[in-house]
Amino acid sequence: MYTSPTSAAEAPASGPTLKRVLGLPSLIAFGLTSMGILSVVAVYGAGTEISDGHLPAAYVAALIAMLFTAHSYGQMARHVPVTGGAYAYASRAFGKPVGFLVGWAMMLDYLFLPMVNFLLFGLYLNSLLPGIPPQLAVLVCLLVVGLFSVIGVAWIKKMNFVVVTASVLVIVAFVVMAILNAPDPTIESVVRPLSLGGGGIAPVMAAAAILAFAFLGFDGVSTLSEETRHPKRDVPRGIILSTLFAGLGYTLFSVAGSLIAPEWRSIVNLDAAGTELMQRAGGDVLMVVFVVVNLGGLVLCGTAAQMSVSRVIYAMGRDRILPGALAKLQPRFRTPYVAALLVSAVSLVALFITLEQAVYMINFGALIAFAVVNLAAIKVLFFDLRKRGKAGTLRNLVMPVLGFAFIAWLWTSLAWFTYLLGAAWLAVGLAVFIARRRKVGGQLDLTFDDGARGEEAAQPSGVAGSRWNAG
Repeated sequence: MYTSPTSAAEAPASGPTLKRVLGLPSLIAFGLTSMGILSVVAVYGAGTEISDGHLPAAYVAALIAMLFTAHSYGQMARHVPVTGGAYAYASRAFGKPVGFLVGWAMMLDYLFLPMVNFLLFGLYLNSLLPGIPPQLAVLVCLLVVGLFSVIGVAWIKKMNFVVVTASVLVIVAFVVMAILNAPDPTIESVVRPLSLGGGGIAPVMAAAAILAFAFLGFDGVSTLSEETRHPKRDVPRGIILSTLFAGLGYTLFSVAGSLIAPEWRSIVNLDAAGTELMQRAGGDVLMVVFVVVNLGGLVLCGTAAQMSVSRVIYAMGRDRILPGALAKLQPRFRTPYVAALLVSAVSLVALFITLEQAVYMINFGALIAFAVVNLAAIKVLFFDLRKRGKAGTLRNLVMPVLGFAFIAWLWTSLAWFTYLLGAAWLAVGLAVFIARRRKVGGQLDLTFDDGARGEEAAQPSGVAGSRWNAG
């Protein structure tokens, strides 16, 4: 049950708000930075081995599958244009308890995603400068990301453009050099890895299940709705386009990789296959340039993840599901600085865990959020708002069902430890929800903006959004 929203003009003033400074290019850059364009290098070896040399085909399959979920995020972002992402969408569709648990699961993903970037930063910097201990590099990266998170999107968007541009140039350089130095640069050598091969569809889809996790981060765009000038229009486009561009970049890199190493078994170290291919194509110069650009990308990818989780925590604090202090905004930058500093404090765990352990933490929360957003799109759009007909049924029922089915299949690829950890995390979250509900007398209001503030430039920034009491 939910009551009809009041207009934004009728709502009381709510004090400082997040700063609306983002347009579509900034959202696309944020999404690409969140996913990490050069992350394709890290999984090249494993993906190529599992797909039996058909990594590009596996990336195409993963891209198509993830676009269904990205579509659901876009549809929900258009109808619930507030910060909070999957937390807000689940609350709108299924009520406060489900929304909180989804938001809590998201935090497992978003809290540890920055840590993965910190740990990778330490490993890459240590490989470039062996005299710097990895843990020191992790700490420095953590502190820089914490500072960037407080500064906010108005500053970070410029750095995102620089890193995205540099990453694209590295990929383009690799592709050109791979073509020039390929042992057999023919049309057949390009088409072959894009086909299924002798093993059929099974190895390609098995690799796609792993590669799908390379797209984690596109959902972070949905947490920026209240910092976007035209959220109903631009956030859905930013989600879809950043996912599409990342997938095309991954596929292009993997095709070039298959050109420079047509026989994947010739790769000496599959764990470092990406950097080995860089060296084969462009020598030490290209490899060093890649490492340097990747270091910058890891810092901003960690920043994007930390900004996303701080906005989820901010939204939950604003709704009084978490302590209200977490909804405080920094006066100058108008960023949720208390939430951001809390995330930085939690991220100190990165000094004591391994990269593999951090990855375990991420997958459970991400898949919970993805699955529920697909279901939320069906509930809100197809059933509540009755957006049906031929086009509506395709967009609001068939596509979310396909997105949910793929995410459900991805669950089968997780290790048993992930399920155990996720169940324990949700149990803690349920206890927190019950405690908070008792403390505030059972009244946990969820605030949803009808989009008026983002669509009308003349609308006062201090006007509060309208509300549904999702109970």
